[in-house]
Parts: sequence; C-alpha cells; structure tokens
Amino acid sequence: MTVTPPEPAHQGRPDGRVLAVCAVHADVDLGRAGISAIDKRPHDGRVQVGELGLLNDHVRDTKHHGGHDQAVYAYDDREARRWADELGRDLPYGWFGENLRVDGLPVTDALVGERWWVGPPEDPSTGVLLETTIPRTPCRTFAVWAGEPRWVKRFMQQGDVGTYLRVLTPGSIGAGDEIRVVARPDHGVTVRDLLTGTDAEPLQTLLAADDLPAKVRREASRHLARVAKV
Repeated sequence: MTVTPPEPAHQGRPDGRVLAVCAVHADVDLGRAGISAIDKRPHDGRVQVGELGLLNDHVRDTKHHGGHDQAVYAYDDREARRWADELGRDLPYGWFGENLRVDGLPVTDALVGERWWVGPPEDPSTGVLLETTIPRTPCRTFAVWAGEPRWVKRFMQQGDVGTYLRVLTPGSIGAGDEIRVVARPDHGVTVRDLLTGTDAEPLQTLLAADDLPAKVRREASRHLARVAKV
C-alpha cells in the first residue's frame, strides 16, 4: 500500500504528538537480570530512524527486543502519568524504555497494523511511516529496573503496555512532531487484544491476512490458542 505524506498541519488537526524521542543513555548493570539498554532518555533535535529503529539506539537482548517488527517502542503519556500517580514517583520520558513518549491518540488501544505518519508540522515529508505491531511484554529486566513490588504482574494486569512499531518509511523524528493515522485495518484487533482479548473471531480475521509481520502472526496465534482454552 502506498501512503502519501499528509499535508502540513494547517490542513487539519493531527491525531497525536510526539513529546519526546528517547534512546539509550548508557547500558546499565541490573545484576542477575544482566546488562540492559533500558535506560533511555530524551534526545534534542531530530533523530534519524532506519528500518531497525533509531540510529542512535540499540538493544542488548536481541532475542526478545529489536528487529524489524520491534524497531520502535511507543508509550502513551496519559498511561505514564497514571502510573506516576499510583507509584507516587516521577516517571520521566524514557523510563518505560520507550523510544517515543506520545500524547493525544491511543497507543495500547491502537489497531494492529495501524499506520502513523510522524513528522514536523511544517514539513511532514521529512518524517517516518510507522506501523503498529505487538504489545510490550514486561520481563525480569523491567521489574528490576522499576524496583516496584510485583511489577510484572501489576503491569500486565493494568494492560497499559504500549506498542511496538515497524518502520515502513525511514526518515527522522523529533519532539513536537505530529502523528497522523493514515491507515486503519478493518479486523478490529487492537494491540491490547493480543494480550487480553477474549473474542476469537477478530483474531481469526487478523490471522487470515497473508501479509502479517512474523511477530504479529506469532503473538496473535498464541493468544488465539489461549482464548480457545477458556
């Protein structure tokens, strides 16, 4: 599918906005959880984005992170602020290990395969085209980093896990960029549904597509199997 960059902002209101673009500050030693690149912090200016993500970022656990289907990780600022209130602590941009802290549009509740054009309002053609893929699954590394009791269980139960995205058109991203949803599939499956959905039919519709990214097919198949057992 060919997607044409949207017109500048005066042609219509954006769906959302990038608050911060975050990349690794420094690898951190989390003891038995290992060395991690979870310590991500905001970067000034525009950051170049290739097919495997931000060019100034990296992952350490390449088995569970990174790759084309997990090139960029986005987290909703409204969900971050809710967690900050519950935990009684500041959760700055990048704390969740996210590359993009965004506001104004659903993130965990975005449709799987939804496409976002992210770019500056004065010239969105310099931006990137991203496609939502799978939810973030919290792990031991995240639990040690957070330092909160029962963190993995709490994070999963809340379900506000953010979304990974693949890069369809490389470019650059900066804080303040607009996010415009330029395509939405009609299967009805959200990123959250790949964790908590209870309806098998939409998952079956999603899996009927012959062009699904590999990790989307994997996660949808796994969750459909769980739903079938209920």
